[in-house]
Amino acid sequence: MELVAIGCSTGGLRALQVLLRDLALCPRTAFVVVIHTASADADSLCQLLGRDAAMPVQEAQERSPVLPGVLYVAPPGYHLLIGRDQYFYLNVDPKVCFVRPSIDVLFESAADTYRQRMAGVVLTGANDDGARGLRCLRQLGGTALVQAPEDAEASSMPEAALSLAGADHCLALADIASVLNRMCLP
Repeated sequence: MELVAIGCSTGGLRALQVLLRDLALCPRTAFVVVIHTASADADSLCQLLGRDAAMPVQEAQERSPVLPGVLYVAPPGYHLLIGRDQYFYLNVDPKVCFVRPSIDVLFESAADTYRQRMAGVVLTGANDDGARGLRCLRQLGGTALVQAPEDAEASSMPEAALSLAGADHCLALADIASVLNRMCLP
């Protein structure tokens, strides 16, 4: 697996911290996170997530390469895309599902580039962002993981993803890291 894209909203910071505690350093895989939050800037999110991550955590920057072994955080206020050249791009196009950054935008652009070499993860959240992107990702050969709705702090986002896209794995939060580790480690 070359790329794992993760999306979350309500309850997402706690969910990411739990996930990252058990996620191994995967030297061949880049991780990218979109979290809907109005209260934290990217630097604060990087510091918080860095406490639990086995890999370096940094804000995704315009026109910088997507490098393996790094966890990237989408900057607030911008849609984060990955181009076919495997570089990050930011834009301020209209909000999708009332948010910017949008999980759908990231998943769709990444799936177009990575196809079967990527996984998308939808965690807790109170809207349906991520569902269309996850469907696109699966149609292009990617692997979909969804937090079990009954396990999520806010079940709307996982429910929407399951309803529209389905999943290759629907798991409790505590089990997602072990599946990613199997997928990403040699």
